[in-house]
Amino acid sequence: MATFPVINLEKLNGEERATIMEQIKDACENWGFFELLNHGIPHEFLDTVERLTKEHYKKCMEQRFKELVASKALEGLQAEVTDMDWESTFFLRHLPESNMAEIPDLAHEYRKVMKEFALKLEKLAEELLDLLCENLGLEKGYLKKAFHGTRGPTFGTKVSNYPPCPKPDKIKGLRAHTDAGGIILLFQDAQVSGLQLLKDGQWVDVPPMRHSIVINLGDQLEVITNGKYKSVEHRVIAQTNGDRMSIASFYNPGSDAIIHPAPALVENKQLYPKFVFEDYMKLYAGLKFQAKEPRFQAMKARETTLPIATA
Repeated sequence: MATFPVINLEKLNGEERATIMEQIKDACENWGFFELLNHGIPHEFLDTVERLTKEHYKKCMEQRFKELVASKALEGLQAEVTDMDWESTFFLRHLPESNMAEIPDLAHEYRKVMKEFALKLEKLAEELLDLLCENLGLEKGYLKKAFHGTRGPTFGTKVSNYPPCPKPDKIKGLRAHTDAGGIILLFQDAQVSGLQLLKDGQWVDVPPMRHSIVINLGDQLEVITNGKYKSVEHRVIAQTNGDRMSIASFYNPGSDAIIHPAPALVENKQLYPKFVFEDYMKLYAGLKFQAKEPRFQAMKARETTLPIATA
């Protein structure tokens, strides 16, 4: 099987640009995932994010997780659990407005660092969307505009820890799913693996690499590209040892953004419906761990004569 795509952006603006753009194109068309090195976020800053995230988990979340595990009787599992995940998590919203001030227990330094991290990731997400536009033959800014809605994109971060699990064969760290939104930027543990994607019917490990950012494409990019790019099923395997950190940031369309295939990418047939992103999210909330195709069909069934925003 082909090797998981790792793309070094260091020479993107030099003579190797065409090669790097081709690597991104191949990763988007054939994997739906890739890992970025030299993405512009300083290594020392990422080390600080990792340190503070792990400290926050130890101080504020580890005991709560242990109590949850005990209350749900998850230690001595005999049968497979299919309706829960072995993860401890909280969510930070950045756009259109932040909820950072409402999250209890966040140390002042951690709050400040996560705000700065969000700004760096937002910038990287928008740069990547423009690289995708270039590869797709869309005008610069097309994808950002498609995500905009009336209040700009939605952007948030899911901070997760996957503690050691005594019965990893009985429960997933996170069950298999595709991501509903736009483009996802993941800063994951460099020591403990667990993330896998489904490729050609086989589960493939996404390798932990220090200071890398893993990128994956969500359902909305599949729709906008009329299926040229696909969102890909992925999951997290629980591990018996090690405590895996995962910080996934979701750069998604605004809630009222109207999503539809880009006219320039509809060669013969429009393969995907037109819908309001918020309507898709309401449907996704109950069907996250099921196949994506019925979600697209359900949106097609309720497709209305929504106006297509003109460029």
